[in-house]
Amino acid sequence: MSEPLVIVGNGMAAARLVEELAGRALGRYAIAVIGDEPRLAYNRVLLSSVLAREVSPAEIELRPAQWWRDRGVTLLYGRSAVAIDPEIRRVRLAGGATLPYSKLVLTTGSKPIRLNVPGMELPGVMTFRDLSDITAIEQAASSGRRAVVIGGGLLGLEAAYGLARSGADVTVVHLMDRLMERQLDPRASAMLKQAVEHKGIAVRLEADTAAIEGGDRVGAVQFADGTRVAADLVVVAAGIRPNVDLAYSAGVAVGRGILVDDRLQTSDPDIYAIGECAEHRGACYGLVEPAYEQARALASHLGGGSEAYRGSVLATNLKVGGIALFSAGEFLGGAGTEAIVLTDPGIGAYKKLVIKDGCLVGCVLFGDAADGLWYLELIRSKQSIEPFRGELMFGRAFAERGSAALAA
Repeated sequence: MSEPLVIVGNGMAAARLVEELAGRALGRYAIAVIGDEPRLAYNRVLLSSVLAREVSPAEIELRPAQWWRDRGVTLLYGRSAVAIDPEIRRVRLAGGATLPYSKLVLTTGSKPIRLNVPGMELPGVMTFRDLSDITAIEQAASSGRRAVVIGGGLLGLEAAYGLARSGADVTVVHLMDRLMERQLDPRASAMLKQAVEHKGIAVRLEADTAAIEGGDRVGAVQFADGTRVAADLVVVAAGIRPNVDLAYSAGVAVGRGILVDDRLQTSDPDIYAIGECAEHRGACYGLVEPAYEQARALASHLGGGSEAYRGSVLATNLKVGGIALFSAGEFLGGAGTEAIVLTDPGIGAYKKLVIKDGCLVGCVLFGDAADGLWYLELIRSKQSIEPFRGELMFGRAFAERGSAALAA
C-alpha cells in the first residue's frame, strides 16, 4: 500500500519534486499537493513577461492537470494548510478538513517584504510575487501611468520592465549605490543601469524610502532626504522572507528559514522542506535552481537512494528586454584570486572570470551570456582550466577547440 506523502505548496519546487519522485519511486507514495493559489503550478520566473503581455498566464503553466493525474497526484489548489499536528501526522486545511501523512514536505516558498514606512497600506501599493499580484498591478495601472518600483534587484527590474512594456512611466528606486549589488560587480552594474535607462526606465540610487504619500490612494514616494517622486502606483520588490509560519506553529526548528540537514530533513524526522522556505547550512536560497537541486536530492532520499544535498553555487540569469546578464560563484574575487576581464563598451559587452588555484570560481557576463551555463558547470565541477586558459574568455567552442588541438 502506498505511503501518504503530503506536499504543502504548489509551486516550482513542488512540481519538480513530483517529477523527480515519479522517475525514482512511482507508486511508492500516494501524493497530495496543497496550494494556496487557485491554479496549477506555474513558472514564476516569467511573471514579468505576463505583465509585459509577452505571454499569457496559461502559457507559463508548468504542467497540465492530466500530467498530475497520470502520476497519481491529488491536487488541492485554492486550499490553505493552516496547521500541522505532528503527534497524529495530520495537516489541517482551512475549513476543518485534515489530511494524514507518513511524510510531509514543506515547499511554502517566501513572502515579499513590505517596508516598515508610513503609507504602505494605501491603495495602489502592490507587491510583485505571484499571478494575483499581476492582476492587481494591471488594474491599478489602468487608473494611472506613473509607477515607482522600490527595489533594484532581480525582481524589481523584472517588474519595472513589465510595467514599462505595458505603457507605464517607470522609476526604479534602490537603497544601495548600484543595481543588483548582490549579483554584479560595480562595472557590470553600471552597464546595467545604462541599459535600463536606455529603455526609458528612470533609475534613482541611494534612495532611502521614508514614506508613501497619498490620501484615498498613493500619490508619491518620499525619501529620507526630503525629495519625492510622484506615483499613481508603487510596486514593492525590496526582498523576500522565507514563509516559516506553518513549520514554526508545528514546533519544527526555524532560523531565518526552516532548518534542514543534507537530506532536507527538519528537526521532525517525518517533515522535510525545500525551496525558498528552507535554510540549509545557514543559507536561504531565493532562486529556482537550488530548489530543483534540493528536489532531486530529496526524491533520492525518499526513494531509498543516497544522494545528499551539499549546498548550491549561486547563479543569476536576467534576460529581459534584450538585456542579457549572468553571474555565478565568487564573482567579486578576493584573497588568492585573479581576474581575467574583457570589455567592449561599443557593443555593451563585459566579461569577468575569477580564477583561484587553477579553477574557475566565479564569473560575471553582461551583453553576451550564451556561455553562462558552461562557466557555471566549470565552477561546480572544480575542473582545472589550465589546459584551455588562453581560450577560456572566448567561450566553450574556443576552449574545447584549443583543448583538442593540444591533445592532438
